[in-house]
Amino acid sequence: MVKQSIFGRIAQLAKANINALLDQAEDPQKMLDQMVRDYSNNIAEAESAVAQTIGNLRMLQDDYNEDLENARSWGNKALAASRKADEFRASGNTTDAEKFDNLAKVAIQRQMASENEARGAEPTIASQEEIVERLKTGLNQMKDKLQQLQSKRNELIARSRNAAAQNQMHDAIKSIDVMDPTSEVGRFEEKIRREEARVRGANELAASSLDAQFESLEDLGEQTEVEARLAALKASAANQSAIEQN
Repeated sequence: MVKQSIFGRIAQLAKANINALLDQAEDPQKMLDQMVRDYSNNIAEAESAVAQTIGNLRMLQDDYNEDLENARSWGNKALAASRKADEFRASGNTTDAEKFDNLAKVAIQRQMASENEARGAEPTIASQEEIVERLKTGLNQMKDKLQQLQSKRNELIARSRNAAAQNQMHDAIKSIDVMDPTSEVGRFEEKIRREEARVRGANELAASSLDAQFESLEDLGEQTEVEARLAALKASAANQSAIEQN
């Protein structure tokens, strides 16, 4: 019953559709981890059971071979006793002839008993050999499934880590996007632009004020020259009038 139970579990686990199970799982990675543990535990238990079954089979085979050897040995003894009886009978010694014939009969009986034991063990041995082969096949299937599970788990973990890394990179790129007006870099750039505009305005204002001052100075110089020329003109006219009067 124990062997049949283990074999049933081996067959059930070996036939499991991994992809179908993953499609139904809320957390495939956790499910894979649990399945790997279950498979590993069942494989260890199955290996122990298969080893015990193989050991029992080898014991049956050893007993079977021993029965065959005993049957062969008793057959040889029966033949030797029969020949000895024939020798005594040929020499006219019937007493010893009967004695060795009886020994031959005993040897034949034991030969037959050994043959019967060997013959009776053959069906059991054949059945156990079939069970062992089936257990070995199921165990190998379980090991193949375990490799698939481990490979699938590693693949999912790698894909999950890759997706997380891509999301992290995407978030990092968004955080330093200088074209984003809501980012810190964008606000700092806007502040610099406003400061530059203020400086330009101040420079323009300063330049405008200086020009006005210079224009005022130019106007004042022109008026002064006019007044000077007018005074010179009057002085010249007065001198000319004085000369004419003399």
